[in-house]
Amino acid sequence: MKIAVAIKQVPLRDSPLRVNAAGTWIDEDNLSFEINEPDAYALEEALQLREKHGGEVIVISVGPARVSQTIREALAKGADRGIHIDVATLDTLHVANLLAAALRPEAPDLVLTGLQSDDYGFAQTGVVLSELLGWPHATIIMQIEKKDGGIRVKRELESGYFQFVEMPLPALLTIQSGINKLRYATLIGIKQAKNKPLRKVTFAEIQSALGPNLQQIQRLYIPQKTKKTEMLEGTSAEVAKKLVEKLRNEVRVL
Repeated sequence: MKIAVAIKQVPLRDSPLRVNAAGTWIDEDNLSFEINEPDAYALEEALQLREKHGGEVIVISVGPARVSQTIREALAKGADRGIHIDVATLDTLHVANLLAAALRPEAPDLVLTGLQSDDYGFAQTGVVLSELLGWPHATIIMQIEKKDGGIRVKRELESGYFQFVEMPLPALLTIQSGINKLRYATLIGIKQAKNKPLRKVTFAEIQSALGPNLQQIQRLYIPQKTKKTEMLEGTSAEVAKKLVEKLRNEVRVL
């Protein structure tokens, strides 16, 4: 099987996050970055499928120059080669279009992505990518089993329920965190990663696939923490009535 895994680089979870001067995103100066955790589970699942059935694992990511380091980390864990689309972060549709343009010539049997990203958390890129490729897709995947002519997957639903779906290949799956146990890169893997192919796709190569962003962050801010004390006066019955009204109409917990 040829499996492609779309990964994203996100700020390290323990990093101190501050809003930038423009108020449009976090200040990325002096931040450390890592692979998006759900994408790490997608990568691990791809590696396990390759170990069972043979084939190749390709990691692909969109982002600035620093993203190549995260791709190298994926190569150190066992991926065979990488593709870096060297473009600043764009909206979901742009990212999906770029991924689709790079993946079509590769003709993978299966594309895996994490369920959602740890920064935006939209959970959109995978399903939009499947639509652009014209492939069947399934989300919140907890298990993948290869069958003759396709795959059988286990989806997590609400309230502890699961759904089993059989799908033809090629297909796209978004992987739920916890589907497997993540591996660490070995010293040998880190050394080998330096020599594994990492193709960089430049802006000039994909410029035709780009247009104006359809989504923009207008304002990002930390919620104001306020404290207000209000004294309710009257008899016990009157105070109780006023309290119920406030809980129902202002706090909205009743």
